[in-house]
Amino acid sequence: MIHNSTICAISTPSGTGGIAVIRISGKETFSIVGKIFRPTNKAVSVKDQTAYTLRYGKIYQGNEILDEVIVAVFRAPHSFTGEDVIEISCHGSLYIQQEIMKILLGNGACVAAAGEFTRRAFLNGKLDLAQAEAVADLIASETKAEHNVAMQQMRGGFSDELKQLRGKLLTFVSLLELELDFSEEDVVFADRTQFNTLLQEIQNVITRLIQSFSLGNVIKNGVPVALAGHTNVGKSTLLNALLGEERALVSDVHGTTRDTIEDTLQLNGITFRFIDTAGLRQTDEIVEKLGIARTYEKIRNAAVVLLIADATRPETFAAIDDIAHQLNDSQKLIVVVNKTDVCAVPPTFSTLTTQSLPLTVVSISAKQKQGIDKLTEALIHCINLSPLANDKTIVTNLRHYEALTKALDSVNRVEKGLKDQLSGECIAQDVRECMHYIGEITGEISTDEILGNIFSKFCIGK
Repeated sequence: MIHNSTICAISTPSGTGGIAVIRISGKETFSIVGKIFRPTNKAVSVKDQTAYTLRYGKIYQGNEILDEVIVAVFRAPHSFTGEDVIEISCHGSLYIQQEIMKILLGNGACVAAAGEFTRRAFLNGKLDLAQAEAVADLIASETKAEHNVAMQQMRGGFSDELKQLRGKLLTFVSLLELELDFSEEDVVFADRTQFNTLLQEIQNVITRLIQSFSLGNVIKNGVPVALAGHTNVGKSTLLNALLGEERALVSDVHGTTRDTIEDTLQLNGITFRFIDTAGLRQTDEIVEKLGIARTYEKIRNAAVVLLIADATRPETFAAIDDIAHQLNDSQKLIVVVNKTDVCAVPPTFSTLTTQSLPLTVVSISAKQKQGIDKLTEALIHCINLSPLANDKTIVTNLRHYEALTKALDSVNRVEKGLKDQLSGECIAQDVRECMHYIGEITGEISTDEILGNIFSKFCIGK
């Protein structure tokens, strides 16, 4: 085992509930709990309790009964942390929880740091680092997509892929270094043709993982959607219609919205972050001008822009070209023609002349909530969820993305080194660098600083 101390923490959220769970892990777990817990069946003590069983009994504070509890026993090495673990399910009273913690501490336990149970699981070989980080993502998941990705990584799909790549690289770099030992005999152990094929395979896998980060970032942080357009085209009314509540102030007065208003909505398991922005128009009013400047900033940072135009005001379509030129190739633009309940026949869209981006046009009436379903379908269509449906590995962690980017740079240098016929020593160095960055993701190569930074973001009790 890695640690000598026995740790304890309340694993359920803070506050009063029906029950609370207090977790204890370490070599003194049974000894400490045995001092304060008396099972109803006194013939069997905690230290003799069978693993993976529950036992009903009482927690004593001195000679007084503090609470009636259920004790669950997990024995090393077949526990979450790889150590002896006990979980005490007590009543959810804050007083009871704190008193049990005090008794445990008084009998030799220490308060667990954030993420210390999962850190011990990693250090004791129960999880690799990528799987440990997936535990935190699973706890924080709020949508089906987040849950699916976290479960896939926690099961080891991502780690297995990386370990296979690292294993193949290790085999080849070993042959390269064997050649160096026989450099005077000019012996070749590592087949360069095979190596080129392997490099191509590794490049393809790492590139796919890097590219998946764009979807992974969307799954983890949500899709930023900017609602933009001229004043009084119905941006705030549309936001309210999408959310199903009066979130934004609506008025016939032009320039009512002067700052951004944000709220979220889950569509098809993905969180969309809608940002209502100030209306675009020429104005001398200082506060409104600041709001319009912020509108353009939100447009540039959005993944999807909803350009709302008024079917009764053809001049509002003029903003399309202006906004299209603000966007890059990865952004999506949807033109939303509003107020079609007033103007029965929408304009011919002769003003939609932009060549910068392909346009999706949806006709709606935000006030009457007509066409909102078609708009949500268009939004979902903007996000390619096929990798998620096919259970492919999706990178959601920025640390993993940066390590993969560096690994790909190393592989590219190896490929160039082979073409330039560099020495085996130089090529082996770049191969080992690639292995280093892959190993950083799974934790085969780690430092206390990296581990401290990762596990400090976990909740207490996990």
